[in-house]
Amino acid sequence: MAQDNTRKPVRVWVDGCFDMMHFGHANALRQARAMGDYLVVGVHSDAEVEQNKGPCVMKEDERYAAVAGCKWVDEVVRDAPYVTTMEMLDTYNIDFVVHGDDITTAADGSDCYQMVKDAGRYRECRRTVGVSTTELVGRMLLLTRDHHIRGSRSVRSPIQGVDAAAVADFSQGSPAGVLTGIAHYLSTSKKIVQFSSGREPAAGDRVVYVDGAFDLFHTGHIEFLRRARELGDYLLVGVHDDQTVNAVKGGNFPVMNLQERVLGVLQCRYVDEVVIGAPYSITKDVLEDVYHVDAVAHGASDQPLDIDGKDPYALPKERGIYHEVDHPGLDLTTSAIINRIIDNRHVYIERQARKAKKAVSEAEAEQREKEVRAALHI
Repeated sequence: MAQDNTRKPVRVWVDGCFDMMHFGHANALRQARAMGDYLVVGVHSDAEVEQNKGPCVMKEDERYAAVAGCKWVDEVVRDAPYVTTMEMLDTYNIDFVVHGDDITTAADGSDCYQMVKDAGRYRECRRTVGVSTTELVGRMLLLTRDHHIRGSRSVRSPIQGVDAAAVADFSQGSPAGVLTGIAHYLSTSKKIVQFSSGREPAAGDRVVYVDGAFDLFHTGHIEFLRRARELGDYLLVGVHDDQTVNAVKGGNFPVMNLQERVLGVLQCRYVDEVVIGAPYSITKDVLEDVYHVDAVAHGASDQPLDIDGKDPYALPKERGIYHEVDHPGLDLTTSAIINRIIDNRHVYIERQARKAKKAVSEAEAEQREKEVRAALHI
């Protein structure tokens, strides 16, 4: 919403867990931001989420940082209450709350937004179908490749950096299998445009290029992109396709397919443009055909060679434009996130079962609410 200086800015509130923050979360924030001028996002603490929903995969500070990294967010409120209160809205001078078109319930089964609904300070946005934190956890537990673009078979195989025996213990003979079906998110050109900045580099701008899988987009990625952006004025990000990532990393990588990973990168406030399906080894075309690239950055960690055994950064190194970027999030990787789930596998089996049961109750409550609205012609 374009801000009119003659009126009071409209302040919008969104809250949630934002665990393993994905493009579905970002799409809700994008829609909410478009309804007003200033978006305040409340993020629940680990203790609040544990009590009402079950354990988070990502730590509290990681979830705060992930939300802050979204380009549509103006302010993050830490330790927001799980049940949205009028006091919280008044404290932050909020005009209305935005939530997806589904019901969220607290531990006692009550609607978390009933108070703001009753006060007429509630609006809805469209939920992004085909992605959720529960869905992503399911992909990791079932070890399928069904979510890959062009994938046609369900294949279980070892994940790089993950104990295969622990995975087998987790996925076999547990209820997780019936609770974690694989959904297929279908992206469109419209969605990519909605997420894109639309900005071209200005004359004299220094263009920085980085590339990677950017799977399960997390705070390690965000901090790397922030520091890479500081090397210039315009950040161009190459995202490798599913077949390339799988050929290099093996297992069922990537956990998220190319379309999903591109949207995850585009929602980041430090990213200006994305090359979809970028080559693993940087070529002359990458450095010259999209934009003239002045610097290439990569994290200060071991980089797997290309499948032909060559250094993927040989060309930028030859040209003297290669930079290594050190940052505190190097230890947070996709494998590390998977290992968190494996190490606490029994807890997550219970979490999946609890969430499935709760989802049924919420769907029933949502249907009742729709029937009431229909009867009242709302």
